[in-house]
Amino acid sequence: MEIPRIISVDDHVVEPPDLWSSRLPEKYRDRGPRVVREKAKFDFKGGVFSYERGAPDGEWCDFWLYDDLVYPFPKLSAAVGFENLDNEPVTFDQIRPGSWKQKERLEDMDANHVEASLCFPNVLPRFCGQAFYEREDKELALLCIQIYNDWIIDEWCGGEGAGRLIPLTIVPLWDPQLAAQEVRRCADKGSHAVTFSENPVPLGLPSVHSGHWDPFFAACEETDTVVNMHIGSSSRMPSTSPDAPFIVSSTLTFQNAMGSLVDYIFAGIFHKFPQLRVAYSEGQVGWAPYVLERADKLWEERGDVSFGSSLPEPPSSYIKDHVWFCIFDDETGLRNRDVIGMDQITFEVDYPHADSTFPHTKETATKIVQKAGLNDEEIYKFLRGNAINLYRLDKYFGIKK
Repeated sequence: MEIPRIISVDDHVVEPPDLWSSRLPEKYRDRGPRVVREKAKFDFKGGVFSYERGAPDGEWCDFWLYDDLVYPFPKLSAAVGFENLDNEPVTFDQIRPGSWKQKERLEDMDANHVEASLCFPNVLPRFCGQAFYEREDKELALLCIQIYNDWIIDEWCGGEGAGRLIPLTIVPLWDPQLAAQEVRRCADKGSHAVTFSENPVPLGLPSVHSGHWDPFFAACEETDTVVNMHIGSSSRMPSTSPDAPFIVSSTLTFQNAMGSLVDYIFAGIFHKFPQLRVAYSEGQVGWAPYVLERADKLWEERGDVSFGSSLPEPPSSYIKDHVWFCIFDDETGLRNRDVIGMDQITFEVDYPHADSTFPHTKETATKIVQKAGLNDEEIYKFLRGNAINLYRLDKYFGIKK
């Protein structure tokens, strides 16, 4: 069995401490995102994270400050290389250099049998730039977004990283027209992937059913830009009760992707934008066969306007060429690949997070494909080929199929 050079569709980059402070105009330096080092204590009980700044008996921690935001750097945001994965304070000096330095990231990719990587934002912006949406000064927030996007395209994914680190940009969530403009601006610079919220409603924004986001989706379709929705990009994670341990929420994370997919299908997004492509990062796929079966049955039995659906075709028909599922350990999903469509499943490494398979990704991938009984063609699609097709990596970045 030959394992091809892997293309990971979900990794993360830790934002360098001077990313904004070295690029913002002088008048914003004291308010824009910047890092300070202090001692701190972390606590995590009942699913609630808390911390104490300036604790004399605490551990050193790098804090991101940005207007009213104070955000401590937790170990789980760059967990690779740590034996103890407790959510403790860390500094940039403690984390693996590949988390935020390009040269070391490329070296780690080489050691991990990975050719190319799509990197989501991580600590300060969060997974789809929620931190900028939440700040009052939108002029500064938009400038921060543009600085991040220029950095990710020109620097993180430029130079030696060109063709290996694939740019993934963020948009101003507070204005769909501005978001569309930023999609077009970034596409002109060479980025054809954008991160977005799996569900804007918990953020206080209109749903995808409302039509509010149509300018954004139209811009993505027009520029051949993939909409990437990472688990947790709604700033809400599923759970069962306030006192449920964290492992309950971790088990149920797929529910966010499941709900989002049903929203997109029944909102008619793929009917309205027939060339739009979306990817559910870390959403897994084993749940999809039943959900699609259920959706098709309801559509057939009650699929009229009075029941809330006017889709002209069965819900499951909108998966092919529209929806890609991103997994790292979902053998159940792979065993049901005939239902889902083998062309719609991609692989992720999740470097440098706690779930990452680094530095044993090749061995992990081998076990997964063996247990699922994939043949050579399916292995290639899963670990490489589908990502190339999804992101047009051969067209835009010269990556060979």
